[in-house]
Amino acid sequence: MVDAVVTVFLERLLNTLVEEGRVVNEFRDQFEKLQDELQLMQCFLKDADKQKRKNQTLHGIMAKLRELIYESEDILADCQLQSREDNQFSNGCLACIYPPNLHFQYQTGRRLRKINEKITGIKQSIMSYLGPSITNDMGRIDACNDQMPRWSSPVYDHNQVVGLEDDTKKIKDWLYNADVGILKIGIVGMGGLGKTTIAQMVFNDREIEDRFERRMWISVSQSFDEEQIMRSMLRTLGDASVGDDRGELLRKINQYLLGKRYLIVMDDVWSLAGNWWGRISEGLPKGNGSSVIITTRFVEVLRKMEVSEARMHQPNILNDNNSWLLFSKIAFAASGGECTKPELEKIGKEIVQKCNGLPLAIKAIGGMLLYKSHYHEWKRIADNFRDELGENDDTVMPSLQLSYDELPPYLKSCFLSLSLYPEDCVVTKEQLVHWWIGEGFVPLRSGRPSTEAGEDCFSGLTNRCLVEVVEKTYNGTIHTCKIHDMVRELVIKMAENDAFFKDNGRGCRHFGIDTKMDPKQLAANHKLRALLSTTKTGEVNKISSSIANKFSECKYLRVLDLCKSIFEMSLTSLLSHIGFLQHLTYLSLSNTHPLTQLPPSLENLKNLEILNVSYSQNLKVLPPYLTKFKKLRVLDVSHCGSLEYLPKGLGRLSNLEVLLGFRPARASQLEGCRIAELRNLSRLRKLGLHLVWDDEIGDSEVSALVNLQQLQFLTISCFDSHGSGLVDKLDKLYPPPELHELCLQFYPGKLSPAWLNPISLHMLRYLWISSGNLAMMHEAFFGENNSGWKIEGLMLETLSDLEMEWQMVQQVMPSLKILNASWCPNLVSFPIEDVGFRGGVWTKGEHRR
Repeated sequence: MVDAVVTVFLERLLNTLVEEGRVVNEFRDQFEKLQDELQLMQCFLKDADKQKRKNQTLHGIMAKLRELIYESEDILADCQLQSREDNQFSNGCLACIYPPNLHFQYQTGRRLRKINEKITGIKQSIMSYLGPSITNDMGRIDACNDQMPRWSSPVYDHNQVVGLEDDTKKIKDWLYNADVGILKIGIVGMGGLGKTTIAQMVFNDREIEDRFERRMWISVSQSFDEEQIMRSMLRTLGDASVGDDRGELLRKINQYLLGKRYLIVMDDVWSLAGNWWGRISEGLPKGNGSSVIITTRFVEVLRKMEVSEARMHQPNILNDNNSWLLFSKIAFAASGGECTKPELEKIGKEIVQKCNGLPLAIKAIGGMLLYKSHYHEWKRIADNFRDELGENDDTVMPSLQLSYDELPPYLKSCFLSLSLYPEDCVVTKEQLVHWWIGEGFVPLRSGRPSTEAGEDCFSGLTNRCLVEVVEKTYNGTIHTCKIHDMVRELVIKMAENDAFFKDNGRGCRHFGIDTKMDPKQLAANHKLRALLSTTKTGEVNKISSSIANKFSECKYLRVLDLCKSIFEMSLTSLLSHIGFLQHLTYLSLSNTHPLTQLPPSLENLKNLEILNVSYSQNLKVLPPYLTKFKKLRVLDVSHCGSLEYLPKGLGRLSNLEVLLGFRPARASQLEGCRIAELRNLSRLRKLGLHLVWDDEIGDSEVSALVNLQQLQFLTISCFDSHGSGLVDKLDKLYPPPELHELCLQFYPGKLSPAWLNPISLHMLRYLWISSGNLAMMHEAFFGENNSGWKIEGLMLETLSDLEMEWQMVQQVMPSLKILNASWCPNLVSFPIEDVGFRGGVWTKGEHRR
């Protein structure tokens, strides 16, 4: 991934040279020389990065280049910091009292000259290994620079499955015939065959959901702990199970399942060492048609778990027709799954045939070719695939390796970030995107919002099928993801080879925070750029003082995510030390307890771009210095129940793109930020408002949002609101007409706001109304003069008083594709069963559910 390291550095260098800080300008000649050399090298670095796997000498040369680039980036960061410090003493006689740091200048100039000399030599060495023909590529720099993808959002349904219908029907039939004892079903086969997909289709089937009163999905994987498995079982049943021993855990599981028909999926079981399954199985209630589904690569595992031969199922590989169908749905997603270029069909079928009917291999190759539109590109991929297969008989890994090799440089760093997470860990898109922005992995061009560009990078990985979708919102936006265990094998190997992440922490620049961390893993590594919490869902990090004290020693740390952590030492003391990390760009303290305040030392974090303190229920106030963080792009203070308002002057943060949990000050709270300041935040893309009192919106402030032309996503929550006057103010608080998505939560009025109509919000595509007193929609909601909504997704939940007819909705929303409704008993003729209870989903063109 040296090409990725170079790309990230060049992006940062170009942006810094434009800023023209005084200290940076002093070394401009050396930086520009470095820039020229690296730009010339970019075109052949991709080939060198691939060939180093076969050549240890080349591998060593590339490693030296990588370290030199990292050192250059550290020098650049120090120069920026020195510029800022010098600016504080640039006026009047202070410049004489505090002259520029001559030692810093001398050392920096010397280091840069040495780096340039070494890189010139490395360039010659790499070219000698790749052959003289590589020099021809140096004139084609524009062709080699990877641009942002043609598709910046998901272009196909990630949940689509091909050729597994018979498999799921077979498993369901077995489940329906279960009677005495516990039915054990095994799904067995090689990695990438679709075992987990079949189990997921059965587990999420509506009929299966109705049949079983309790359902538990447990990911076992290679590294497991009997206690962890039982805690995971309890978490799926809604019990945190903190502090219980094994016996108590098993007793609780039995208690929750007693008298119930339950289904347990044990996914990806590798071993039965220690007879953990025997002990858990003995503690489970028997009968009632309860069942267990086990997925594994090994028949021996199923036999040890006492699965009968008659209930073992090995999925077949996809036949030629289904293989081509699955490939086409992905590779030709832009044209609806149809191949519109006949010259690509022949070579495409040749590529698919080499995948040997394995869904994972087909999806990886299809996702890669989605971004290739010319015959010569497909031909090159086919040739490279043939070479990979010749080196590796495994029919999945060659396709994954090729998919990685073909990633644009900026996506390689994003992909390798997934190496930090444990097996089967579900990761939020938000954490990944914020990390990528904070460390500079996301290319920023043409003034695009960084959060938008980061989401494009995420889509680039999901569209290539390197990342699996776990959870989506009602409108199809991906919320959480994970990676297949075969993909994880690849990403860990690549991360170790390039010192991106190593399990022992030595010499790498990224590391995951968890309860099992050893202080030695940090003590030996001061090169770290990123430290992130990598806990699994429902788990909490317990961090010792010996580890927490090491955080501040990583002086070049850009990213620090401490979410879901509990510390032995005082959190205030820890944060005071973190204030010395002046290169920090992303800090997350979400769900970190007990966070009550941000100490004065954090005022030094002038480079901060992302600050997340969400779910900090004890946080009462944010310091005024927050308004000095001019580079801040994301501020998340959502779900901070004790926070009364944000500091006055927030409108000065002109680079803000995301502001969540904004609580405006009341008229009497003079130190707080009023809603009128939002007018100045012209770059806002996402805004979450929490409104409680009517005097939080002055009569002259009702137009605060209407001119925010970049605003696409708006949430208005009135949870725990007081007084009837708020409804009148909300009715005048017009959102910008360009709004793309609106979420109304706990709306206190009986009648919807007058501005919620298809004329005022003519660009609205998604609408979510949840909880509150809403009983009927304003007449303007249904349009006038034949005006209709362009809404494609609608979600209605927990609206016990809302009366609405499906026929009227259809008339006013002709473009509606998906409807999600639940706990709305007064909705008339809606095409969803149990709409007044748990409800469900209606999708245009599908049968009623």
